[in-house]
Amino acid sequence: MTGISPTDNVMAIRNAILQKNVALRDVASTGGSVGGANATPGTAPGGFTEALNSALQQVNGLQGKAGEAAAAFERGETTDIAAVMLAKQQASVSFEATLQVRNKLLSAYKDIMSMPV
Repeated sequence: MTGISPTDNVMAIRNAILQKNVALRDVASTGGSVGGANATPGTAPGGFTEALNSALQQVNGLQGKAGEAAAAFERGETTDIAAVMLAKQQASVSFEATLQVRNKLLSAYKDIMSMPV
């Protein structure tokens, strides 16, 4: 394991979303341009994209490991059903968390697109 759990990545993505949201609110309330919102403190350029990509890759990896564990159990190569079920649950929870992040991103996008210019 890399030492960084999928939960940590999801929380990092959540924090990045909250920072962007605060920056957009500040810009909207002061009447400034949105161009300055790209340089929010604490977020390196491309940091959000990289964090999101990393989280998606980890979710994909967990789902692949869960599928491999299930297939190995079905072939009779392993008899540890608890490990198989744990891998399936980890993949399921990480997917659900990613799905919720996606839903929040879509909601934020819709809110931004409905703002008057």
